[in-house]
Amino acid sequence: MNVPPLFTPFKLREVVLRNRVVMSPMMQYSATDGMAGPWHTPHLGSRAVGGAALVFAEQTAVSPLGRSTLGDLGLWSDAHIAPLAAIAQFVESQGAVPGIQLGHSGRKASIRSPWQPRTPLREEEGGWQPLAPSALPCGKGRPVPHPMSIPEIAAVIDEFAAAARRAAAAGFKVIEIHGAHGYLPHQFLSPLSNRRDDAYGGSFNGRSRFVVELITAMRAAWPQELPLAIRLSATDDLPDGWTLEDTLRLVPLLHEAGVDLFDISLGGIGAAHAYPTSPGALAPLAAQIRSQAGVPVAVSWNIGTPELANEIIAREQADLVFLGRALLRDPYWTLRAADALDAGSLWPVQMKR
Repeated sequence: MNVPPLFTPFKLREVVLRNRVVMSPMMQYSATDGMAGPWHTPHLGSRAVGGAALVFAEQTAVSPLGRSTLGDLGLWSDAHIAPLAAIAQFVESQGAVPGIQLGHSGRKASIRSPWQPRTPLREEEGGWQPLAPSALPCGKGRPVPHPMSIPEIAAVIDEFAAAARRAAAAGFKVIEIHGAHGYLPHQFLSPLSNRRDDAYGGSFNGRSRFVVELITAMRAAWPQELPLAIRLSATDDLPDGWTLEDTLRLVPLLHEAGVDLFDISLGGIGAAHAYPTSPGALAPLAAQIRSQAGVPVAVSWNIGTPELANEIIAREQADLVFLGRALLRDPYWTLRAADALDAGSLWPVQMKR
């Protein structure tokens, strides 16, 4: 049978994905003290049953200070391992690969959940002063963050490495670092948020140093046979911000340090601006990075139809497609896509009749 490109396997290190569909990490704001709870099991498990090849748990904080809200998932202690391990085990039992996105919100921390007024948490509500490269708030009405000292930078890198070891203990097979959308690694990269005058600021090399050191530490802590990914905002799309040219300089450095997959996104560092809304708008950007850097890339952003997802893979614009809203609307999107593209019925035996 002529298998559509979307349904061909893909290998990263020793991990083989059954197709090219990935459930994107999507924050649910439904944890208690960082603990995965009843919401997370069906949220992630149903997409594994639904045929996705790689199912990512949402951005999971490497420290309490790294949470954006009090409802964020966490992996800053061994107590967090068991609830996540049960989910990872179920995802894997359904033929999908369990993945987890690790992150630190930096100056975007200590805010209320999206269904509440998006205002900072007060101290009496459990709020805290965010950390950041520089004392620059991420928006109007947000607190001025504490500029990180060199020892504090080293401590956060250690927290990421410790979380990676816990992720391995929980049974996850892929880690993605959230280095986009204005979170802490992106804050170090962008000159709009990093005004440091020490070894972690100033030039491209200085602003990139935190991310390179982070990847080096993560690769040392994470099993060599398992892949490591990073989500990057390819450009800030703002004057004097991080540019595509910067990304094209950074990607080879991170690839050499141990990144196996680059998840390409856009923007999020600060001031609101118009994002592209056309279907698959970031595919040409991902294709340029894939071609010029010669690395595996993934892309998301308004990829809603099987035909578009298949076209992106067929045209070699990306190696994987990350689906967010499409999989929220329909956990069985991948199974329906196989039907639509004549890839053969992939429905579980429990559902075939």
